[in-house]
Amino acid sequence: MTTRPAPPATPAPTPVPEPGAAPASGAGGGEPVKLWLCPNDGLPPEVAGLLATHWLDAQEQKTASRFLFERDRRQYLLAHTLVRRALALEAGLAEAELVIWRSARGRPFLRPAAAGGPRSGSQLDFNLSHAGGYSLLGIVRRHRIGVDVERLEDRDERAITTIVRTFAAPEREWVARAAAGPARDRRALRVWTLKEAYSKARGLGLGLPFDAFAFTLDDERGVRAFTPPADDTARPWRFVELEPVPDVLVAVAVPADEAQDPVLHLGYGFPWSRAALRSFPLPQPVGGGHPSALRC
Repeated sequence: MTTRPAPPATPAPTPVPEPGAAPASGAGGGEPVKLWLCPNDGLPPEVAGLLATHWLDAQEQKTASRFLFERDRRQYLLAHTLVRRALALEAGLAEAELVIWRSARGRPFLRPAAAGGPRSGSQLDFNLSHAGGYSLLGIVRRHRIGVDVERLEDRDERAITTIVRTFAAPEREWVARAAAGPARDRRALRVWTLKEAYSKARGLGLGLPFDAFAFTLDDERGVRAFTPPADDTARPWRFVELEPVPDVLVAVAVPADEAQDPVLHLGYGFPWSRAALRSFPLPQPVGGGHPSALRC
């Protein structure tokens, strides 16, 4: 079995090192952020089904059996075999040995192993998103991570209008300044993916009102400023925007600290190994100040 080669990524706001290159200047000794983007056809359905039989736990197997439509079941199996394979690479444990629990709000997390593996999964956090025929998985150590993936063509005008209504006033104004059509839709989904990623990193999901915090974005790509919600003023964040495949938007949110290695490793396809990872410098931290009134 082979991994599908990654398509060329659109330019990032900072230079992209070659795969395997040394971390960006100033990088610390910590672990980089890991990101895997896998299309639904990145793993044949029969292979996903076979792996799921051996890797998924009883609850996951039960959930998979409840889907009415085969395409939804395939999406679930692909996403959850992706999670277990990527976590196994990081934790040094067999896929079937990983125990995944859920918080009271439904956020999955990896139960620390009693003895620990060669790399130990006790400090791993992960987050999963899927949309438009893609599954996105983010993994980080010692911190929390939130990720989101959206495909531009999956949202119609009514859906975009509904999304924008949830934003803070400055974000709504920024979206409205773009020409109606694809340009405005792209701005709306850029804001939406960032908000999803941040709220998932906080473990709050849609429980956090999206007009309670705001992003100031560069017109092309990149977060220039972040106004946090009232309960998150002490720490800065790093936010990443990528477009690994044309019209597929990816956002990542991780808390920033001095010990963090400011590098993101991106893999495309099913993670049989780490060979396909590409390196991107993480942007500078933003936020960490006092929020201002956002609602109008």
